Amino acid sequence: METKTEQLHHLLPTKEKTCSFSTIIMEETKSLMTLAFPIALTALIFYSRSMISMMFLGYLGELELAAGSLAIAFANITGYSVLSGLSLGMEPLCSQAFGANNPKLLSLTLQRCILFLVLCSIPISLLWLNMSQILVSLHQQQNITTMAQTYLIFSLPDLITNSFIHPIRIYLRAQGITHPVTIASLAGTLLHVPLSYFLFLRFGFAGVPAASAASNLFILLFLVVHLRLTGLHRATWIALSREILTGWKPLLHFAAPSCASVCLEWWWYEVIIVLCGLLVDPTVTVASMGILIQTTSFIYIFPSSIGFAVSARVGNELGANRPSRAKLSSIVAIFVAVILGFSTTVFATMIRFCWGRIFTSDENILKLTSLALPILGLCELGNCPQTVGCGVVRGTARPYVAANVNLCAFYMVGMPVAVVLAFWFDVGFLGLWLGLLAAQVCCAGLMLYVIGVTDWEFEAVRAHMLTSVDSVENGKDRDDGMMNGQKPLLMKINTHAIADGVMSKV
Repeated sequence: METKTEQLHHLLPTKEKTCSFSTIIMEETKSLMTLAFPIALTALIFYSRSMISMMFLGYLGELELAAGSLAIAFANITGYSVLSGLSLGMEPLCSQAFGANNPKLLSLTLQRCILFLVLCSIPISLLWLNMSQILVSLHQQQNITTMAQTYLIFSLPDLITNSFIHPIRIYLRAQGITHPVTIASLAGTLLHVPLSYFLFLRFGFAGVPAASAASNLFILLFLVVHLRLTGLHRATWIALSREILTGWKPLLHFAAPSCASVCLEWWWYEVIIVLCGLLVDPTVTVASMGILIQTTSFIYIFPSSIGFAVSARVGNELGANRPSRAKLSSIVAIFVAVILGFSTTVFATMIRFCWGRIFTSDENILKLTSLALPILGLCELGNCPQTVGCGVVRGTARPYVAANVNLCAFYMVGMPVAVVLAFWFDVGFLGLWLGLLAAQVCCAGLMLYVIGVTDWEFEAVRAHMLTSVDSVENGKDRDDGMMNGQKPLLMKINTHAIADGVMSKV
């Protein structure tokens, strides 16, 4: 008797091609790196821009640097991480829609996501406008919070521009198009330097966030004009219509766990900074943690770029009904991530005595940083595979898996280990990093297990069902049919069996 997966798979055309295994491996590696390299380059450009802003803040003085750092941390926790996470909800929809040659779903998902993020920016803006009162109630210094409030007010336009930039990046990446974003980010960063200098001289502290907001707006406008002139959007673009106001269920279904996955990991680092303030000599520990988080943020660019690339590749292949190629893409990406993890460990160990001198000359901070860098390197042994693994599960339209894994690894394993070692066993600063190491190892193990037991044939069927959703005439059937596991387009077969099979897997 056939399994439910086999029953469903008969409905799909077979598109797999037979080639030599080594040829397929080389092709997949090339496809993955072709996507990942410009993504990493773009991330490095954005990273350099943030460093330029920090340099201007540091030039102003300790108070301005502290206020700017506080504002950026608050903005990351309450705004940027939320918008970034929510936008990832469109990633499986777009990549699978492109693989399935469904341009309508691709375009509608982009339009819906932009509208969704703009709406989400409204409560975030209200929160930012009341940031000073919130932080004062949490016993932060009044002069620092007042200045941080000013920074956030000038950063408010960033929420709207990010509501456009994030979805457009994912929309293009799902189609394997990366160079417009790279060109736009490079142009924006080149503008950012003179703009920061001019606004810095004109407005002082407020000029730093104003320059960031203005350069982000320039990036968005440059990107839109570039797409318009080159016509890269024409093959998958449909005109705005009332349809963007309906059919939101699939997007919201994926946006919530995607946001949770991003925020759970992002917020963990912010909690660790707070815990540093409770250790002996908090000035040194917080400063050292700041250097190390800047370092791990820099390193994170590379596995995250591979993660974004493999998410697009897996989604494309599942959408095109090539499950074995999707599986191969995930294996190649994980293999590259493991090599990257080992390389990072060696790199972090080798630079431990000189890296901190880029940021400070304080001997106590340098000593603490040099002790923690090898542990940071070991963390990347887990972080690289788990970051790429998150990309794989996003490509299979299972972001809730990543959210559950991050919740378990970071808050049920990593956080208790960090607190117990740092405060109960008096390991101190290194105990916090050993907690992160425990979280990353746990996260990588769970993610690799999930990928190892994935039924790729079934995921191809789910992709077909997901990308067929917006082909149905009736809007209600479109949403409810997909989210309840029913298959209105798959004709004369046992629909109840399909629904049971899909929901048991989902």
